[in-house]
Amino acid sequence: MSSDVTSSEIPGTRWRRRKEARPGEILEAALRCFAERGFAATKLDDVANRAGVTKGTVYLYFPNKEELFKAVVRTEIVPNLERIESTVARENLSATEALASVIRFFGERFHKSRFAPLPKLVISESGNFPELARFYVDEVVGRGFSLIGGIVRRGIASGEFREADVESVVYCVIAPVIFATLYRHSIEPHAPGRPIPEDLIETHISLILGGIRRVSVTEGTEDEQ
Repeated sequence: MSSDVTSSEIPGTRWRRRKEARPGEILEAALRCFAERGFAATKLDDVANRAGVTKGTVYLYFPNKEELFKAVVRTEIVPNLERIESTVARENLSATEALASVIRFFGERFHKSRFAPLPKLVISESGNFPELARFYVDEVVGRGFSLIGGIVRRGIASGEFREADVESVVYCVIAPVIFATLYRHSIEPHAPGRPIPEDLIETHISLILGGIRRVSVTEGTEDEQ
């Protein structure tokens, strides 16, 4: 009797698990399609075929392609932003240590992760899809800029960093990270040499901190007032 009950429950359990897993499978398929084809060229049929579901099933969870893309960003990129925000807030880091940690985090995540093609997609297709660009600015760019800007302001207030235009510093911090990501997914496959990501990140940190850190006279340079 017990064996009959167990065998009858297994199909239902599997069906429920399959149903619960479908949104994640659809998002996984969408990420790969967007990365390979771009936003405009990706069709919901492509995503459905890759996920092994019908197009109607995709519509059950996502009303259109725009909402599907937003869900991909919120699933893949936003949690990473939340993670580094939490790390900086939780750990007792100096502004110098926090800024270096953020650059390493962004550099590694946006260069190596599977969602790395998404920034290139947004930049290349923002003119045709301004709503998606605004969404990306609100959900990703704005939060990243706010995080970095807060660290720079804290460093200036504590005396670790010299006085500087915070917004300009933020752009200087993030621009090489974006360039490295774009380079990897456009020019790099056709270039004669490929830069080592770790070396780029550490060089970038050295240049940024060397430019904004306040140096005392005991280190051999006049303290900037």
